[in-house]
Amino acid sequence: MDLIIGGAYQGKSEYAKRLYGLDEAGIFTCREDGAIDFSARCIDALEEYTFWCVRNGVDPVESFRAREDEWRESVLICADIFCGVVPLGAENRAWREATGRLCAYLAGRADTVTRMFCGLPQRLK
Repeated sequence: MDLIIGGAYQGKSEYAKRLYGLDEAGIFTCREDGAIDFSARCIDALEEYTFWCVRNGVDPVESFRAREDEWRESVLICADIFCGVVPLGAENRAWREATGRLCAYLAGRADTVTRMFCGLPQRLK
């Protein structure tokens, strides 16, 4: 599994498309409804999934751990919402924490971790 993280609009999806030869059909984008295709070749916007998890009392790390056999060969993309200013609202703080915990878990399981910054990939692992 390869994990790509970075701020909003930093080129994460475009980098994944280029590097892994993906097209739009090969990328599942998480939405606020919690739907996720763990078997997709690429799963984008994991932060949307963690937001749904926070709102619905689901532990995102446990949900990924339980389905690892499905996403183990995937490219996972997550916006870096776990750095910077701490949100004032409790729900947004919980969302930030859940996203950070999920990315820490995934980074530990990943073959590669890349951080995108200003369109430039930085290999972390």
